[in-house]
Amino acid sequence: MSELFSLKGKLIVVTGATGILGKEFVKSIAEAGGIVGVLGRNKEVAEQRVAEVKSRGGEAFTLVADVLKEEQLKDARDFVIDNYGRIDGLVNAAGGNQPAAVVQPQQDVFQLNMEALQQVMQLNLFGTLLPTQIFGESIKNSGGGSIVNISSVSAHQALTRVLGYSLSKAAIDCYTRWFATELAARYGDAIRMNAIMPGFFLTEQNKTLLTNTDGSYTERANKIIANTPFNRLGNPTELVGALIWLLSDASKFVTGTVVAVDGGFTAFTGV
Repeated sequence: MSELFSLKGKLIVVTGATGILGKEFVKSIAEAGGIVGVLGRNKEVAEQRVAEVKSRGGEAFTLVADVLKEEQLKDARDFVIDNYGRIDGLVNAAGGNQPAAVVQPQQDVFQLNMEALQQVMQLNLFGTLLPTQIFGESIKNSGGGSIVNISSVSAHQALTRVLGYSLSKAAIDCYTRWFATELAARYGDAIRMNAIMPGFFLTEQNKTLLTNTDGSYTERANKIIANTPFNRLGNPTELVGALIWLLSDASKFVTGTVVAVDGGFTAFTGV
């Protein structure tokens, strides 16, 4: 059974690998035997992640690129192919929000910051599409593999304030289903695309929304916990089971699906 979930010898590129969730993704892929391309804009942090993997006996390497810069992504892809000869998987973990795109309670909803909303949409949606176009082609040329996107519960249920983030993640869900169908029509079961839908995990992007300056939970965080059957926020390590499953041959017949890892948040009606 362990062989079914193994990533031994598979080369997996992780975008957004310098973030909090990205850190756990890199670690778990390496522990499953995968070779990890640690891609992010911050070279120093990427190199720290690589060093951590190597200190545990794993294999990883640094890729410095912005997911919205096509030429940088192509350079990163060429480095991988020139040095490793193949790409077997891609995790589109790059994304986030920004303060100007958060709609505050006192804000006029007819005076939204359109520029900020567009920037969030660019990062989350096109920051997934562009790496898929570039690294995905190499996955095809390598004989196939798995692509995993990152969705959000905000794509499925209306959450106040985070409009831009919600719109972009809803688009990710649509893209995941659409592209998975197109891949299957062209390549059969060779290339799969799925998404993970995290519930609420404390990250840099939502820290100011969920915690006060003293580290205590905000009113918003307490409402989220009250509407989560598990009655707590998630731990980033609790996402890696779904990730390894979707990257491995254990999910060989799974494509176009969005896997909820949310402590029951989207299942709960509030009653």
